[in-house]
Amino acid sequence: MGSNTKGALLSLLAFGVFATHDVVIKYLGANYAPVQIVFFSVLFGFPLVSFMLIGDSSAQNLRPRHPWWTALRTVSVLISGVCIFYAFSVLPLAQVYVMLFSMPLLITLLSVPILGEQVGLHRGGAVLAGLVGVLIVLQPGTTALTLAHFSALFGAFFGALASVIVRRIGRDERDLVLLMYPMLGNFVVMGAVLPLYYVPMPILDLGAVALMAVLAVVAMRLMIGAYKAGDAAVVAPMQYSQILWASLYGAWFFNESLEKFTWIGAAVIVASGLYIVIRESGHNPDGNMPVLRSRSRIAAGAYFRIGPLMRKARIRASKK
Repeated sequence: MGSNTKGALLSLLAFGVFATHDVVIKYLGANYAPVQIVFFSVLFGFPLVSFMLIGDSSAQNLRPRHPWWTALRTVSVLISGVCIFYAFSVLPLAQVYVMLFSMPLLITLLSVPILGEQVGLHRGGAVLAGLVGVLIVLQPGTTALTLAHFSALFGAFFGALASVIVRRIGRDERDLVLLMYPMLGNFVVMGAVLPLYYVPMPILDLGAVALMAVLAVVAMRLMIGAYKAGDAAVVAPMQYSQILWASLYGAWFFNESLEKFTWIGAAVIVASGLYIVIRESGHNPDGNMPVLRSRSRIAAGAYFRIGPLMRKARIRASKK
């Protein structure tokens, strides 16, 4: 089996696990507010960070070198997590994914003012086509847009903003700073407002939250393996397989069906995203790679970024 084939298969499996994780979000969202789901999902994620702290031999502190960018990224992750969890709770799974597929397009746009990158005619046209795809899905003026639709779009925007900020400060900040501050922000802010939304959770539902944490860790380890085995240009497009998982899971567990315009819009968005990825992986006349370097999976919400974990894996491998 070739390395790119292995990378593609591992990433397909990873996104299948991530989709299963999102099914659990939708299951819990029927009875609990997004604030409560995010809080407990982060709470169950702290053991992983604890093991990372134990294994970190660096004597540096956890004060960020770019406090304002770190604060903006933390706020962005908080907003993105709540918005995405709410959208999954209310809308059909596949419809949420289609709107979140706009994240690579938004990353490309946000890279211009934040990173000073240039977007050429080809990639600019791809971005516009992708945004048209979003409009096809939403059908403004013909269908009633709900808070959940706007929530998914806000989640995509702030998720893209968080990814671009990491590209700006990622080389200077420690990996644990990038991991810890969004988690601590979620824990403090969601914990502060939790009394307004808290509903007692039986053991079964607490087990579902724990399962979310396990699924997220397993999927991220698979993603690390995928990026180590294959080229980013091969691995990155596999994220669009989530629309297939979402369609299957939505039909099996929630009796959901996709409308014609959702499929048409999804095709336009996926085509534009793939075009950007392919163009970046070729001769890349713009000299930028905002999508391929942003390795957080779509709809990561409150969980960890893949990039820092990959860097730690490479450091360990270089010491062997």
